[in-house]
Amino acid sequence: MSILEIKNLKTYFDINNTLYPAVDDISFSLNEGETLAIIGESGSGKSVTALSIMGLVDEPGKIISGEIIFEGRDLLKLSEKEIKRIRGNDISMIYQDPMMTLNPFNKIGKQLEEAILIHKKKDKKSVKSKAIELIKSVGISDAEKRYSNYPNHFSGGMRQRLMIAMAIACDPKVLIADEPTTALDVTIQSEILELIRDIKIKNNMSIILNTHDLGVVAQMADSVVVMYCGKIMEKSKIENIFNNPLNPYTKSLMDCIPRIDKKKDVLNSIEGYVPHPTDYGYGCRFYDRCDKRINKCKDNMPDLVEVNQDHFVRCWLFS
Repeated sequence: MSILEIKNLKTYFDINNTLYPAVDDISFSLNEGETLAIIGESGSGKSVTALSIMGLVDEPGKIISGEIIFEGRDLLKLSEKEIKRIRGNDISMIYQDPMMTLNPFNKIGKQLEEAILIHKKKDKKSVKSKAIELIKSVGISDAEKRYSNYPNHFSGGMRQRLMIAMAIACDPKVLIADEPTTALDVTIQSEILELIRDIKIKNNMSIILNTHDLGVVAQMADSVVVMYCGKIMEKSKIENIFNNPLNPYTKSLMDCIPRIDKKKDVLNSIEGYVPHPTDYGYGCRFYDRCDKRINKCKDNMPDLVEVNQDHFVRCWLFS
């Protein structure tokens, strides 16, 4: 059963009085207890999708059209007051950079308390106990002492754990994790992913995981949405995406994964770069980088079509 549905969402940015697509007519659903990964290179629209769901798109960006249905209500039709009741409470988010999100001048305990007080009516003593409990729950020892520390007293991995603690403070039903392991070393990445997985099971949460790391996707996801230049290129269950990728862009991403069963002197990479929204043409946005392109691709955008059960792809090779 779906807890969150994105329908034909368009989020554009106004650049010199011209609107350019960052998220361009995307649709997908998140089921209860599911982890859905949104993958793609930087600039594909993952973070803007997350911010759109959270209602945090600022000028010059704006949501042009679409629906964001959470438990039967379209969030885009709610007032700012109603959205604030949901944001951080029912739907919460782990942001990419803890040091840009945590207030360096406030003690960690007070920042955790603030997240609770906004949504839950509790006395000061119980709120402090809850904050200390949250610090413990994300694997930080000596929580009573750490409660009074400032963000700069914590390592990068610990700050990310504190971001997770803030995100789960009100027991959200949906957790959006936007590149939660960026800039962390491999050992710490593994610990953070394990923590998110344990919290998901314990709290029966649904998760949207934004990442470009396919190793993370393999560990965490039940289903996958592949984005490129604001468009969904492919979406399906994880086993279909890894075992039978159909879109040339998805295949290119998979080819970049190092494999222990195939010795290579040089790792594969995708030639070219992700174009700026001002440089999008009328056709497939992967055209200039695609080794499977045909003439039709240049000037005509293919539709996202279902080629197998619950396996959708945007490519003229299948349309």
